[in-house]
Amino acid sequence: MRVFITGATGFVGSAVVQELLGAGHQVLGLARSEESAQALTAAGAEVHRGSLDDLDSLQRGAEAADGVIHCAFIHDFTQYAAAAEADRRAIEAMGAVLAGSNRPFIATSGFAGLTKVGERMTEDDTRDPNVPAMRHSEDAVLALVPQGVRAMVMRLAASVHDQNDHGFVPMLINLAREKGVAAYIGDGSNRWPAVHRLDAARLYRLALENGTSGARYHGVGDEGIPLRTIAEVIGRHLHVPVVSKTQEEAAEHFGWMAGFASLDLAASSALTQQRLGWQPSHLDLLADLEQGHYFAS
Repeated sequence: MRVFITGATGFVGSAVVQELLGAGHQVLGLARSEESAQALTAAGAEVHRGSLDDLDSLQRGAEAADGVIHCAFIHDFTQYAAAAEADRRAIEAMGAVLAGSNRPFIATSGFAGLTKVGERMTEDDTRDPNVPAMRHSEDAVLALVPQGVRAMVMRLAASVHDQNDHGFVPMLINLAREKGVAAYIGDGSNRWPAVHRLDAARLYRLALENGTSGARYHGVGDEGIPLRTIAEVIGRHLHVPVVSKTQEEAAEHFGWMAGFASLDLAASSALTQQRLGWQPSHLDLLADLEQGHYFAS
């Protein structure tokens, strides 16, 4: 299968590229810079020039492929609403050229906005329509199912971890270095799910090959690690105190990240494992943190 991948040189997308190539698929990767193009060529993928806000380029890439995996997202969390809107437009643009083809289209999403306090979210849970959406990818891609697209949602854990991670956990580490304390909010019992990058990449491939139209899959290895536990590991490695912050203090300590740091996002991947025959096999997040590479710089 020839697969068009957005975010193909990103942290998750680059692993998906390698996973697909290793399984005998062809990859057409979106590249917005010469550096990205060279990385794709070196990996053995074809290069498609364009960007997430160049909707014509996205449509040409999707049209030239047997399936699409959308990993790209503008990771400017200080402008999250604008990033979410750009994501929606990109999905709708690519979906328009896939209509009626039954080609697979996997769009990446997350768990914020699906919160079930005290429970683990499952693949059958949908977003509460009374809660404003933080990200529009699920609604946008699933709207393509009646249009004849084998559209699927990949909900990725809050922490996708491995060497060179630049997501939420490294942000917590950088904050601890800057502030001199590793912090959590309240009693720190709110949980984040996690998944190793290579396990996530394998799941994308399995969904591409065998996934069901309209399905939601959970890229989750650790179902939910308390934020206090993560803060304790960070504090031990950086030799800084571990402290609790009130909701009022959290805004000052965490900045824009305060909202994410307070969410309880525990989620199960039991149905995903059952439906796709997927099982996480790489290090869990806490074991990965103990490898030391998160604290090397």
